[in-house]
Amino acid sequence: MSLKFLAVGECMVEMAPTADGTYAMGFAGDTLNTAWYARKCLPANWSVGYYTAVGRDQVSEEMLGFLKGSGIDTASVHKRDERTVGLYMIQLKDGERSFAYWRSHSAARCLASDRAHLDSALAGTGLVYFSGITLAILPAADRVVFLDALRAARGRGARIAFDPNLRPRLWENAETMRACVTQAAGLCDLVMPSFDDEMTHFGDSTPEVSVDRYLAAGAGMVVVKNGPADVICAGREGRQSFQPEPVTGIVDTTAAGDSFNAGFLAEYLTSGDIAASVGAGARLAGRVICNRGALVDCLEPA
Repeated sequence: MSLKFLAVGECMVEMAPTADGTYAMGFAGDTLNTAWYARKCLPANWSVGYYTAVGRDQVSEEMLGFLKGSGIDTASVHKRDERTVGLYMIQLKDGERSFAYWRSHSAARCLASDRAHLDSALAGTGLVYFSGITLAILPAADRVVFLDALRAARGRGARIAFDPNLRPRLWENAETMRACVTQAAGLCDLVMPSFDDEMTHFGDSTPEVSVDRYLAAGAGMVVVKNGPADVICAGREGRQSFQPEPVTGIVDTTAAGDSFNAGFLAEYLTSGDIAASVGAGARLAGRVICNRGALVDCLEPA
């Protein structure tokens, strides 16, 4: 198997409030978070890349500089003259976070508009990782192109991993979201949903229902995250449940699922041990949520 991990999606500019009332600029996104942690977890002989589309302006170059500085390969990123990157602002009121987004003309919405460029980016990958947000930001016709490109990459030997990350506000309607996510899951070796999303948007009564639905769609393996409750893993080798170690001192649950996915995938790609993979994902997520922010240098035990 190729030792190349490629995450696909949208990296955005993040404007976060500071203690003095100003805003600090950073970069964030669900698939980016997973790539960032995967780079820290995978052995050095693995490459970790990120595929998206950006503009040719200064902020796009700063984003690429951030990715490169994090050890993430950006060679395949598609640059577009007429676009720039999306932006979101974190707003705080009485300790609660809300978000304002500016992403309707994000370059990332064009990441599947050039099939030849997309195929080139996917060529030679050992694992391609994407999310429901990756799908949601694409025009309907480009979703078809993207899924067909994934199917072709899988046919060439790549494994495909997918977190449904259900965000109905990004989709045309809930029915389209559910149909497209189900179709995507059928192309994947690993589907990694969060049960609270599946319960809310698919109406699943238990994690086992989520497992059965994604296996029926054609997924090779399903790993259902469920906060502090059991992680359910099911596939050709049967069904297992694992109880994560309790976490105390939780500060910020941002990127909990993204970091779990990175820890799980990094261990699974190197050892193939499901129990060890769940443990690695849960330990990493547990450290992340005891700190503030999505990207935390927390691989060493506290």
